[in-house]
Amino acid sequence: MINKLLEIAIAFWDVLGEMSPYLLLGFIFAGFLYVYIPTSFVEKHLGGRGILSTIKASAFGVPLPLCSCGVIPVAASLRRSGASRGATTAFLISTPQTGVDSILVTFSLLGIVFAIFRPVMALLNGILGGWIIEIAAGYSDLTSEDIVSNADSNCGCDHSRDTEHEHGHEHKTESKLVSAIKYGFIELPADIGKALLIGLFISGIISAMVPGNYFADMLGAGIGSMLVMMIIGIPVYVCATASVPVAAALIAAGISPGAALVFLMTGPATNAATIAVTWRTMGKRTAVIYLAVVAITAIASGLLLDYIFTRSGATASAAMPWMFPFWFKSLCSVIMLGILLYSFIFKSHVEDIPAMDEGKERATIQISGMTCSHCVRNVTHAIGGIKGVEDVVVDLKSGSAVLTGLELNISAIKQAVEELGYRVDV
Repeated sequence: MINKLLEIAIAFWDVLGEMSPYLLLGFIFAGFLYVYIPTSFVEKHLGGRGILSTIKASAFGVPLPLCSCGVIPVAASLRRSGASRGATTAFLISTPQTGVDSILVTFSLLGIVFAIFRPVMALLNGILGGWIIEIAAGYSDLTSEDIVSNADSNCGCDHSRDTEHEHGHEHKTESKLVSAIKYGFIELPADIGKALLIGLFISGIISAMVPGNYFADMLGAGIGSMLVMMIIGIPVYVCATASVPVAAALIAAGISPGAALVFLMTGPATNAATIAVTWRTMGKRTAVIYLAVVAITAIASGLLLDYIFTRSGATASAAMPWMFPFWFKSLCSVIMLGILLYSFIFKSHVEDIPAMDEGKERATIQISGMTCSHCVRNVTHAIGGIKGVEDVVVDLKSGSAVLTGLELNISAIKQAVEELGYRVDV
């Protein structure tokens, strides 16, 4: 038993050492992308119709550091800005599958072929899904003016306040450099840290406990194992970055690279919340097509990747032309663990609730389904745009939001939050 625990710990440290240098670099890039490509910039370029808008939407989504829950309100904002169902769907599909951090981690653990193939397939997956939705929906969508006016009449939104919460401008007292570092090394690790550590431990357990070729013998090769990975990946929430060490361990235990890719594509791109919100906001037909496109293209991509590896003789493992020295990987691992520890402290910090002036109202609501700082920011944005709300304090740990203002419209607040895919109890 002790020997097995030691093997798990060694495997954990080995994988952490391989991915930490690239993950730290990915956090830097993610921070700058997040600050220098604000939502308004994305909306400006994607708020239109046609195949070009769909292609741009999918391309924008590939490097952005947004998870499957964080991408939902951005996609909803694109729709309000006039983007077609096709462009919105393309963004929904491609964005959560990859990000600059997950691409670098894929390179570190699975090699250059996998690292190139994964974002390319995410791009094509988004384009195909958006194109099919565009054909199916035709041009019967509401105009952007209709969408905005409907949202305003239903929720009482005050769009003049939206820019106050936009991530590109929310730190007015901070420089963009400070904001990028804060997001890259505090907020993003807080979002993926728990899932990352779980993924590393699962990777260590598989490496230590599962014999080589176990999954190949049990599931077989080809489409059978891919279907199993798809069934596992579609309903659950899987982080694009944290899932990579799990995929690497599965490959080492006998799963084909293609089957691992199916898991890496379906897990981040789909989960119960994303499907439910897509169903509600863009219709049943769009949701069904969205899910079918992700599933079918994941299987096709998996088969193609296996063919590439078979023909080329390459292996899905880190095969760098250089190797970082052990001391450097260990240093990066220690830094990474320190960042994750600090991010947990940051995540558990509860913002102070300001004193309430005489004559104002205060209400507390419970919100189910929030998983990360993107969720907190999205809920804060949605509630802050409701007429009468002057201050919002959202606590991720307790799942509560404290609202202060004049003549609070609780029903409008509840509707605005539930449109993002969360459940509200007043």
